[in-house]
Amino acid sequence: MKNKICFLALVFGLFTFTVSATIVLPNIFKDHMVLQRNSEVTIWGWGDLNEEVGIITSWDNTAYLTKTKLTAKWQFQIKTPDAGGPYTIQFRGKSNEIILKDVLIGEVWLCSGQSNMEWSANNGIDNVEEEIANANYPNIRFFTVTKRTSETEQDYVHGKWETCIPETMRYFSATAYFFAKRLQVELDVPIGLIDTGWGATSAEVWTPQSVFDADDYLKEQAAKIQDNSWAPVKPSILYNGMINPIKDFKIAGTLWYQGESNVANAESYETLFSSMITSWRKSWGYDFPFYFVQIAPYKYGTSENGVVVRDAQRRTLNVPYTGMVVVSDICTIDDIHPTNKQDVGLRLANLALKKHYRIFDGTVNGPLFKEIEILGNKIEVGFEHSDGLYFKGKNREHFELAGEDGVFYPAKARIKNNKILLSSKVVKEPQRVRYAWSNITLANLFNGAGLPASSFISD
Repeated sequence: MKNKICFLALVFGLFTFTVSATIVLPNIFKDHMVLQRNSEVTIWGWGDLNEEVGIITSWDNTAYLTKTKLTAKWQFQIKTPDAGGPYTIQFRGKSNEIILKDVLIGEVWLCSGQSNMEWSANNGIDNVEEEIANANYPNIRFFTVTKRTSETEQDYVHGKWETCIPETMRYFSATAYFFAKRLQVELDVPIGLIDTGWGATSAEVWTPQSVFDADDYLKEQAAKIQDNSWAPVKPSILYNGMINPIKDFKIAGTLWYQGESNVANAESYETLFSSMITSWRKSWGYDFPFYFVQIAPYKYGTSENGVVVRDAQRRTLNVPYTGMVVVSDICTIDDIHPTNKQDVGLRLANLALKKHYRIFDGTVNGPLFKEIEILGNKIEVGFEHSDGLYFKGKNREHFELAGEDGVFYPAKARIKNNKILLSSKVVKEPQRVRYAWSNITLANLFNGAGLPASSFISD
């Protein structure tokens, strides 16, 4: 041990300069942070030109040396161990030293979207007082990115890491907290959450400018988003200020809860959302899992734009390594902010535990439309995740059929072999099917796991 200390002292003894300068870390690297386990993470900062910078990581007492580039930026690629901590990371430049304390190694998830992702216990959730009082999880850490717009891509965010206690949980994303709570218990590793939510935002503001430069259609559609008093609407302005600065910070995956503010251009949401996911993965340099919440039924001003967004989200599941949770059974059409965030976080966590961590054997999806088969004057609808298919309640009129004319009429539905058999006296030669096709239709079709079916149209 004595020899190791002497070695480290000798390494840092190499940093002897006469010119005064200060190395700086981005705010994402602070006390109490969580780094992604079992991976190679990037740690970076800024200093004087050609400045020699060294760090020591306490989990392996390894010293690393590098020099700043012409941009005055330096960076290290550091291997992290399995979950653990607390650790320290020591940085040394020409004239200053920084020591990060209480660093944990675990699983890091980026959480973004609009107000339903931003919604905290303090805003109002079910069983709020008990949830806040019980929120003592020292191995869950929160980082809230301060709201910031920018016309150009930035490399610095404001914020700090905080340990999960009642006083911090109260103001953090409730959906993300309940996600982390289940993950932390099931994985028994530290969980880090980075919240970049901003209420009332459209997906355009979270999408890099390069997407719009390459797609005139999306550029035209972005112009349909109307100004509002709560959030910026210019494309890319939040990607630049709140996402780009942390694109080198290693994450396990992303959680997304957004879509309500895209009802004005709902028809383009599938293309936009798919492009946004792909662009974020390109920025990070790898295909991390991207799990999202389908927006809930709500009485929007138009009759169908909300359900068009929901169906666009369902179709986005064609993008690899994505997952969606449906919440049309735990909402009310009179409140765009459902207060049951517990089940939202739980369903997202179950997705991650099954699809990413592969330790959960249960069903994590409700029935998802797969195919139709035309059987004369009837249509049979097949679903994925349909074991134990059943209707809740007596109302079975959420299914509709259309013929060649494209006009939909209510259909009679019955369950046969975990499929739905549809018929209508009005539609003699059915060609198309849709389910729960309105802004306000609540789920009534479930699988054996008690999870609701997504709205869909069979086009």
